[in-house]
Amino acid sequence: MKKAKSREPNAESLNPLKSKTILLGVSGGIAAYKACDLASMLRRAGAEVHAVLTANAREFVTPLSLKTITRNAVHCEQFSGDGEWRPEHIDLAQKADLVLIAPATADLIARLACGICDDLLTTMILASRAQVMVAPAMNPRMLEHPATQHNLSVLQNRYRYEIIPPEVGEVACGDFGAGKMASLETIMATVGARLLSHRTLAGREILVTAGGTREPIDPVRFIGNRSSGKMGIAMADAAYARGAEVTLISTVEVDRPYPVLLVETAQDMQEAVETEFDNCQALVMTAAVADFRPLAVSEHKIKKTESEDLLLELTKNPDILDLLGRVKRKDQIIIGFAAESEALLTNATDKLRRKNLDVIVANDITVPDIGFGSDDNAVIILNEDGSRENLPRMPKRAIAEHLCDLLAERFAALEKPKSKVPN
Repeated sequence: MKKAKSREPNAESLNPLKSKTILLGVSGGIAAYKACDLASMLRRAGAEVHAVLTANAREFVTPLSLKTITRNAVHCEQFSGDGEWRPEHIDLAQKADLVLIAPATADLIARLACGICDDLLTTMILASRAQVMVAPAMNPRMLEHPATQHNLSVLQNRYRYEIIPPEVGEVACGDFGAGKMASLETIMATVGARLLSHRTLAGREILVTAGGTREPIDPVRFIGNRSSGKMGIAMADAAYARGAEVTLISTVEVDRPYPVLLVETAQDMQEAVETEFDNCQALVMTAAVADFRPLAVSEHKIKKTESEDLLLELTKNPDILDLLGRVKRKDQIIIGFAAESEALLTNATDKLRRKNLDVIVANDITVPDIGFGSDDNAVIILNEDGSRENLPRMPKRAIAEHLCDLLAERFAALEKPKSKVPN
């Protein structure tokens, strides 16, 4: 039996910040004190860091501290002492590779969502064409408020800002819940993943599936699973950011600049994937497709009866990956996913070989707080040659960037001319 080769994730792939310019925006929350450590970590990773403080942020951290750490001037005022506008601020905003706002208060998030630029930070954000990443930090009740949720949705879905979700814990006021700014390690991993978004997949046609299918029982009930679709959407976003021509087949409705085909059932998913498969160079099948569906679907809502039990007959759904693995061309790549509750490596390896996949991404669904519904996951990437890569807990977007790296490598290998064997 061939011994599996194991390799740890390359640290440079998580933090490729050398020669990158980052605008670090700091707004006025208690988490602003972490900005100094964050700036230090960014700089040690090779980034050129320019800090921009709001007026309230200066109540928590001094410009001198950040100036000492970044070795760059810290920007606070929109106008100079003589009242003149400083055009170099706009020039800096346009040169930035990334705008990172950490922490982002509810007030700043609201102003950004409305396009208000009433201070230097908001003006520079609107003037920049760089990707904007937002790390919210606030009281849990403020975060839960419909206005804040709406504003975050606007930033994420309309403006394509990347939100680094806050963590659950005790906040400064003593309340407990989601609201703590994400850990600096999480922010660094997410920043590193974003800065990998160069055009390594330019022109590649990539098909991605996302979400869990719903198999109807009657007009109001269905059999489903816990998949949120976050991994597939992150994968599609990452591939698109690298220049790929992406098509997303999803059970979750999302507004994206690339085509999104909305489906519901496993049979819908199968039909859509088979229609698009011939035209793609790679399929990334993150969708959690139901293994079974009701044998018969009631036309009317099933009413309660005197019987305490309801007998529901199920029939097997087609295995989409197995079908496509049989017909895939040599120039096509298929990446599958395996969510397992036991014998993770054994079951994932079996699926990899049985379904003729190039790669399978395995995760243990018994580990709490990751996987289904979470913004993070920890996975093992298995290749058909027996090699594997262990990725510790990290944002799903960071995992998607790893898979984009893998796809880029495999596309390059497919195009590499084979050496001729001498006579």
